[in-house]
Amino acid sequence: MAAVEPLVRPTWRGELALGFAAAQRGTVVARRRHVGPFCIQRPFYPGDGACHVYLLHPPGGLAAGDELVLDVDVEPGAAALLTTPAATKFYRSDGSSSVQRQTLRVAAGAALEWLPLDTILFGGSRALIETDVELEHGARFIGWEQLSLGRPLSGDCYATGSLEQHTRIAVAGEPQLIESLRFGASDRVRDAECGLASFGVCGALYAYPVQDSLLIRARAHLGAATPSPTVPPERARLRCGATLLGELLVVRCLATEPESLRTLFEELWHELRPGVIGRDPSAPRVWRT
Repeated sequence: MAAVEPLVRPTWRGELALGFAAAQRGTVVARRRHVGPFCIQRPFYPGDGACHVYLLHPPGGLAAGDELVLDVDVEPGAAALLTTPAATKFYRSDGSSSVQRQTLRVAAGAALEWLPLDTILFGGSRALIETDVELEHGARFIGWEQLSLGRPLSGDCYATGSLEQHTRIAVAGEPQLIESLRFGASDRVRDAECGLASFGVCGALYAYPVQDSLLIRARAHLGAATPSPTVPPERARLRCGATLLGELLVVRCLATEPESLRTLFEELWHELRPGVIGRDPSAPRVWRT
């Protein structure tokens, strides 16, 4: 009897390149190229002066060997807001890593808001996430990253798996932030007080340019959202901090559930948007559907 060849699942590679430009009627998607299952809906214009775009990935997640690549250019005078209609999921992998890469470039006089919904790492997943943000002097930017380890309500406590995450933000070619996060599901960093402190959700929010007055307002908002000192750390639902690196605001947060982190970051975005982007808050409709 002939040997049975093992089934090999084909991998997906999705690529999406977008160019935003200022036009007489406002910001438009001037360039668009996609390969594979990665595309956008038609842009939305809710009246805040920005072009709102929803990134679509029909497969719904990334399995072993899948790759999702996003490349964005925002030209002078343009204003774009990018978000997703659903969380990004990294499924269990018995082989190679699942890869997500995004490169975001913002010119002087342009504004970009990178506000995807959270990323869920399924137990057994092998995730590689790379984000590179290139800002020119005079650019404006707000972005965030949100990670959920496992799906506790479904019994998935992320007992196995690994994550490698790299984030770089530069202004005029000069790095303002370079961070790398690497751990396996059983590593001590998950429980260490200097690491994830047993929280299952973590995230960071970035904004540029920010002055001391906005940092004070952000810290005040974080203080109102987090428990008082009388609440034991093990009962805290959120643990947050904010710092200013030059003019780059960095807010880091640990949470017990993704909804708490998402709500906090949305509130911070409302607080920061007028001062950073120069526009009143206008939340994407997809966040409430």
